[in-house]
Amino acid sequence: MIEYALEYPDKLLYPLLEHIQMLVITLMISLILAAFLTIISIYSRLLSKTLVYFFSVIYAVPSIALFALLIPLTGLGKTTAIIVLVLYNQYVLLRNFLEGLDEVDPAVTEAATGIGMTKMQLLIKIKIPLSKRALFTGIRISVVTTIGIATIAAFINAGGLGSILNDGLRTVNTVKILWGSILAAGLAIVTNTILSKFERKL
Repeated sequence: MIEYALEYPDKLLYPLLEHIQMLVITLMISLILAAFLTIISIYSRLLSKTLVYFFSVIYAVPSIALFALLIPLTGLGKTTAIIVLVLYNQYVLLRNFLEGLDEVDPAVTEAATGIGMTKMQLLIKIKIPLSKRALFTGIRISVVTTIGIATIAAFINAGGLGSILNDGLRTVNTVKILWGSILAAGLAIVTNTILSKFERKL
């Protein structure tokens, strides 16, 4: 295994960087969309429950099946992978964001409303600062989930660490299978550890 890494470092490094790139793009789009959906959800309890239920149904669909459903529309590659990853993230992010905001002490929100704060002011000045740990937990879970599902996206030519695994399975190359597994698992573990430490500081 070490010999393979020393002889072909680019075949390990490039998929790793590709995986990280996919993760960053997905996370940025997911956070923007989840923030928008959270804001409009605070104005309607019915809309909030509907959105969470809708994304929970999508989350229950196996990733391979969802990739297959989108391929006729968006084709093979990163675009399809990122769309699916963003959709999966919405359930994790939206649910955690809404639950975190709802856990803020009602007495605090009532006092803020009593002094004339609007729902948007209440969200920005009161609820977000008091629920930042719950919000960050959603982001951490979303990041780790994305790393795992993005590995499967290699089967639709999206690249990333899954391409090492895919190539190893196709050619029955144990070294590639092991390196793909180690790098994917390692990236998830290291990322989760870093984010967990930051979460505890919050």
